[in-house]
Amino acid sequence: MKPLLLDTHIWLWFALANRDRLKPAAIQAIQEAARRGYLRVSIITIWEIGLLESKGRVHLGLALDDWIERALALPGLSLAPLNAKMALDCNRLPGEFHADPADRIIVATARRLDATLMTADRKIIEYGKSGYVSILEP
Repeated sequence: MKPLLLDTHIWLWFALANRDRLKPAAIQAIQEAARRGYLRVSIITIWEIGLLESKGRVHLGLALDDWIERALALPGLSLAPLNAKMALDCNRLPGEFHADPADRIIVATARRLDATLMTADRKIIEYGKSGYVSILEP
């Protein structure tokens, strides 16, 4: 089984128990990856959630630090760090990809980890159809 990397919105939906936005198969895939210890979120996701929270675009119900600590404590979930190769890779993605830096880092992380990226982002899904990154739609 390949690692399953959750895009920021997917992790938010899952961790906030907003699971009605996820198909049962997506929830099952997340739970199975967690059970096997293959569930990942990118470090840039932490930054992105902090940004969304500071702009009032997400409401976590807890202080940001506390929410992140609890969400990262999900059994089987690991934080995928950003390393130098991933940072460089995000500027060298093959094909055409949009300029959003967080999306670029998340895609580069999925590629570097040989992970499947779960996302509902239409731009990333279209990019995945090119074969440059493995995508699982929620």
